[in-house]
Amino acid sequence: MRTLLPGSHTLWFSIRTFCPRTLLLFLGVLTHSLTCHAAGQPSPKNVLVLFSGINSDNQFLDIIEPVIRARVPRPITFYDAYLIYDPDEEKRTRSWPSEAEIFRSTYARVKLDLVIAISAPAIDFAMQYRDEIFPGVPIVITQVDRREIEGRIGPGMTGLTIQMGIGETIDLALRLQPDTKAVAVVSDPESTWLAITHSELLRRADKAREIDFVEAPSSNLLKQIAALPPDTIVLFQLSPDSARSDFGAWNVLDGVAQRFPTYSAWPTLCLNHGCIGGAYGSTKQITSTGEIAARVLLGDRPEDIPIVSSPVHATVDWRQLRRWHIPESALPMGTEVLYREPTFWQRYKAYAIAAFAVIAIQSLLIVGLLWQRARKRKAEAVLRESEERFRVMADTTPALIWMCDDAGKVSYLNAPWLAFTGSDPNDGYADMWIAYMHPDDLTNTWDTFLKALKNRQPFSNQCRLRRRDGAYRWLFSVASPRVNGDGSFAGFIGSSIDITDQKMAQEALEKLSGQLIDAQEKERSRLARELHDDICQRLAMLSLKIERVSKTDSRLSDADQLEQIWQQCSKLAGDVQALSHELHPSILDNLGLATAVKSYCREVSEQNGVLVALSDGNIPSCLSREVSLSVFRVVQEALRNAVKYSGQKHFEVRLQEISGQLELEVSDRGVGFDATKTKNGGGLGLVSMAERIYQVNGTFNIDSQPNAGTRICVRVPLAAKSKAMAAAAN
Repeated sequence: MRTLLPGSHTLWFSIRTFCPRTLLLFLGVLTHSLTCHAAGQPSPKNVLVLFSGINSDNQFLDIIEPVIRARVPRPITFYDAYLIYDPDEEKRTRSWPSEAEIFRSTYARVKLDLVIAISAPAIDFAMQYRDEIFPGVPIVITQVDRREIEGRIGPGMTGLTIQMGIGETIDLALRLQPDTKAVAVVSDPESTWLAITHSELLRRADKAREIDFVEAPSSNLLKQIAALPPDTIVLFQLSPDSARSDFGAWNVLDGVAQRFPTYSAWPTLCLNHGCIGGAYGSTKQITSTGEIAARVLLGDRPEDIPIVSSPVHATVDWRQLRRWHIPESALPMGTEVLYREPTFWQRYKAYAIAAFAVIAIQSLLIVGLLWQRARKRKAEAVLRESEERFRVMADTTPALIWMCDDAGKVSYLNAPWLAFTGSDPNDGYADMWIAYMHPDDLTNTWDTFLKALKNRQPFSNQCRLRRRDGAYRWLFSVASPRVNGDGSFAGFIGSSIDITDQKMAQEALEKLSGQLIDAQEKERSRLARELHDDICQRLAMLSLKIERVSKTDSRLSDADQLEQIWQQCSKLAGDVQALSHELHPSILDNLGLATAVKSYCREVSEQNGVLVALSDGNIPSCLSREVSLSVFRVVQEALRNAVKYSGQKHFEVRLQEISGQLELEVSDRGVGFDATKTKNGGGLGLVSMAERIYQVNGTFNIDSQPNAGTRICVRVPLAAKSKAMAAAAN
């Protein structure tokens, strides 16, 4: 127990009372006391714990009492007293005589066995008034820096000193705030630690500069500190003054800690007051102090117990780490983190253990049920796996797959369908037919679907569906009925493929077939006109002339008439030869491509009164018949179109072999035309030229603009063909 003794308003005393957390210790002490009382109870020990100020940390008593009681086998009464602390040492010591008189009168009837003095002011007070208040009583000192009491340790004193961790606190602050440019020192003018602080900061001048605020607490001081630059940390050393009621150190600390990362080498000024932390002694120091006090109470002479020094270690407030966004990984090894929020397990550990126990009991009762449900779950797993395989297959196939229920409502669309239409699956599938189908196809498709739904029979149809870019595409759809596990009708599953390209190709093929038939009929008509209007008429005239020569006399001689008949027959033979040459050039088979092109260019020049300039060179003689005929037909068609439509009298033909390719170029500087329109629907001549070149794996290109002439370029690879021809020749 701790006893509260009466005193004046300048001194505080209290009794240490029983608390639940020391239940086991109390029961042990109570049992020992009852035993001692039965055998002759020994006299109790009285211990006075003297603090330097009312704001001291009471955690000291909570730790040291159980340690002493566990080691001293007799009743112990703890008294704790608090000196009035003033940061001004002169004012503080001036009040000590009156406080000493209160102590003397208070403890006049109490035989003290030990005094534990905490921090330098309490130690100085105990040493100065020891003979007046508690003469001959051993003193155990603690929580004081060795430099503060050096040379002042007297007889009957022992204890534990600590190293004031000012340098360690500065190192901790610079480690946690690596971007710090300045350290603001907030301290009392009379502080004995100010010089040490300056020395420590001077050693770290390369990391941050020092800014001093050495004055008494005031609102003006807080305003000055608030004006500091952002990259500043505060080293707080103002001593709290319990006598002040207007604006004290706590007010300054609250304001500073809200604006800047704040550290302190004194735990009572830092922890749980808004500071991040500092370097302090651990609770092991208090335990060691209790062990030393227990040895003195058990009879050891204080002079035989050496004074030891305890190191400091980093201690931080977890809440402030969170506030200033400091990761715990930045903390040095061995850092003690206080006020950490309990984890979920720590909060609900008891409830979790109880729940686990209930679950364990219930699990024994439901084993049978789980065993019965095992088969069902296995079947469900197989079904889910099957459905998953179906969905994966449906989403990876290029076809558009859909499903509907027995009422015709669409219940599933695969990923390609959604990507095709650009619809959102979260919007549902109810209006997919109306929203995306072409209005002209909707009635027929819907009637087909309703009829199949009624008859529950497979069906297929073609319709146009709007793609996500707004274009309508032709789709061919096939659907089959689905059945449930009991054999009942479940709806339809169908797939659709895009057949737009096939329909366009079919339409183009039909159009080309029609053009070929028309061209064939036109060519037949032209040959019929040539034969009827020219060749047949000239043959009839020649027949009449021969008849006239054979039956009647003429003023001309026989030789002249025969000469005229010969000329007409020769010209007629040439025209027939030209017509035959146009149908199939035999010179191409006999003399090769180069000679055939030269001959044709000469014929075009002579027959049409134009100039065709031919440039040829390095033409292989062993060209395949397919290549030669295709290139020659392109020359024929290109020159025929140029003579007919260009309006020019001069044309150029370039035929040569370059880098294993046969290149042909037919150009003019005539009226030209829009070449882009020929890609969408050109004449049969242009189509036939392109098709001939494509059949021999060549490229065909038309370069023409209105009033800018026309240039037809053809390139045909010759490497494979030439090798084949050479092999055949060998």
